[in-house]
Parts: sequence; C-alpha cells; structure tokens
Amino acid sequence: MKKKFTLKLLLASSLLISGLFGTMMVSSPKASAATEQSLSLIAYGKDYVGTPYQFGATPGVTSVFDCSSYVQYIFSQFGLDLPRTSVSQSYVGEKVQKEDLSVGDLVFFKTGGSGISHVAIYAGNKKILHASSSQGVTVSNMTSSYWTKAYVTARRVL
Repeated sequence: MKKKFTLKLLLASSLLISGLFGTMMVSSPKASAATEQSLSLIAYGKDYVGTPYQFGATPGVTSVFDCSSYVQYIFSQFGLDLPRTSVSQSYVGEKVQKEDLSVGDLVFFKTGGSGISHVAIYAGNKKILHASSSQGVTVSNMTSSYWTKAYVTARRVL
C-alpha cells in the first residue's frame, strides 16, 4: 500500500513540476522561432524598401515614412494597432533581451537626444528593417558600430 501511495505522490509531483516549467517556458520572452505571421510581416515590410524618409510622416501614408509611421503602418496591416511615436511604441508588448530577439520584434535606439528616438523591426540574422533618415526604408546590420552603440531595448508585440 505504501509503495502505491509513494508512486502516486511521485507521479503527481512530477506532473506539477513539469506543468510549472511548461508554464514558465510558454510565458518566457526568450527567442522563439520565426512564425508564419512574423515572416509575412517582414516580407510585406520589405516591399517598401526604397520608400523615402520624411520626419513626421502622416500615419497611413505609404509614399513617405518616418521610423515610427513605418512600423505602425506595417503592423497595422497585420491587425496590430501601435501608437504613433517610437517612444510610445517602446512601452507596448513584452520586454525582450537583445540576445533573445525573434523575427518581428520591435527594436529601439537612441540616435540623438536624451532617449529613444528610433524604432526598427528585427528581421532575423542581426538585421533590422526600418525607415532610415539617410536611406528611407532599408535593411541594416544591427552589429554595425552605429547601431550597437545606439541600441536601447526591444519589445515583443507579435
């Protein structure tokens, strides 16, 4: 009788522990594999490469973008409403560590001034998709000295 009770207790404990670890793994903001949605978002966003940059571009206009209007527009096409500015966007979603970035994460930079001033979409392989003031919509390498020094934080909204 004692052996059956011990076995049942052991099984119940292991289920409880694996359930707790499973919950922790599901809710963790660690890197995840690119999803169909995140890959589609990047592919759609790349259709705008070469679109000129204009500071303060009107939301929803696709002939010109600034960094945050570009991110806002691309995500809106996938049913996700983001605030208008990069600073406001930096409060949405779940914080992600740089080493845990996944395709579709928002990446924020300090390119001037005293705080966040630029937002980009992580495209995988240390690349970002964004509206650059010097190049318009483009793909850049996050490991360049410029972007490495300017990096602030990242958020997961997908």
